[in-house]
Amino acid sequence: MSQTGEGRPLTELLSGLVGDLSSLFRKEIQLAKTEASEKVSEVTTAAGSIAIGGVLLLGALGVLLAAIVSLLAAWLINMGVGPTMANAIAAFVVTAVVGLIGWVTLSKGLNALKASNLNMNRTAASLGRDADVVKERL
Repeated sequence: MSQTGEGRPLTELLSGLVGDLSSLFRKEIQLAKTEASEKVSEVTTAAGSIAIGGVLLLGALGVLLAAIVSLLAAWLINMGVGPTMANAIAAFVVTAVVGLIGWVTLSKGLNALKASNLNMNRTAASLGRDADVVKERL
C-alpha cells in the first residue's frame, strides 16, 4: 500500500479529503440557504413597506390633490376663465404633475428590486474560493 511522507496511507488521505469536501459543500449549501432566506426577507420587507406606504399616501394625496385642484381652479376663475374650463384645466395640470412624480418614484422602487440586487454574492465568492482550494490540492 502506498504511504505518504507522514506514514499515513494514501487511501486514508483520500478518504479524509472526500470527507472534508463533503463537509465543505454541506456548509456551502447551508450558506446559500441562509443568504437566500435573507434576500427573501429583504424583498418581503420592501414589498410590505411599499404596499403600506402606498395605501396611506393614496388617501392623504387624494385629499391634498382635491384641495390643489380647487385652489388652481379658483385662481383660473379669477383670471377670467369659465368655471367648467377652470376645473378641467386645474384637474389636468394636477394629474400630469402628480402622475410624473408617481412614475419616477415607482420606477425607483422597482429598480431596487431588480435581480442584480438580489445576487448571492457571498455564496458565489465562497464557492469560487473553495473551488480554487480544491484545484490547488489536486
